[in-house]
Amino acid sequence: MHHPQSPLTVSAAHLYYSCPEGVTAKLVCNQKNGKLYPEDFVRQRWLFTPHTDLHCKSGQGPRNLSHTQKDQVLPQGLEMGHTDGEMWVILKNVTYADQGRYCCMALEVKNDHNHPTVVQNSHSHIILHVTPRRTGTTDCTLLDPAPPAASVPVALALAACILALLSLPLILVLVYKQRQNSHSNRRGQELVRMDSEAQGHENPVFLGGSPQTKTRTVSQILTRQPSETGRRLLSDPGTPLSPPAHGDVFFPSEDVIPESPDLVQI
Repeated sequence: MHHPQSPLTVSAAHLYYSCPEGVTAKLVCNQKNGKLYPEDFVRQRWLFTPHTDLHCKSGQGPRNLSHTQKDQVLPQGLEMGHTDGEMWVILKNVTYADQGRYCCMALEVKNDHNHPTVVQNSHSHIILHVTPRRTGTTDCTLLDPAPPAASVPVALALAACILALLSLPLILVLVYKQRQNSHSNRRGQELVRMDSEAQGHENPVFLGGSPQTKTRTVSQILTRQPSETGRRLLSDPGTPLSPPAHGDVFFPSEDVIPESPDLVQI
């Protein structure tokens, strides 16, 4: 029994093909035949779907080729072939109907008492894009836009480092302003508290209350209140310029002038 050093693998030589309408397109996939058993054989398959974002369906080949039927004749303008190192499909006079995803598959088949069994398989895919017809153009454009897998983490790490360095000054400024505002608020509170202590009373702002206003009843309002300074109020009886208490007029009455004795005698 022979066991290979590497398994069966299939990979696309080029991922994207852009071909003008009417030219001949040859799609190629590379393969490595790592058979598990020497008596096994490798079978090649090409599948097709017009939707580039979907997987190929089993049994549906290019140009309506069906793999479910045995010994089926290839449609006109379609050729397939393979060697030990690669497999290909040729599309002559491509049209917009040929545009889509092509899947290349390699299957290691073991024939056990006339019952074929797939031991291992590998596959890849190619995207074909058909452009409008152009005069004098007979070749397809091959594209491989996907970057190497190892460069993606490096680029992400580099972008993260650059972003962190650019954001560091802004973060420091925000922290400095926050500390300044906190210090100013604390200093203002200390000044208010010191001023309140100097006046000998508690600051109602810090006590959580508001100054209480004195309320008086109706009887207190009607009753004359003594002055806090001990002085007479203008409303007290006997105060100059105050109205008399017994209903006299505001101005004092004139005293009767006694008649002179001389005038009496006359």
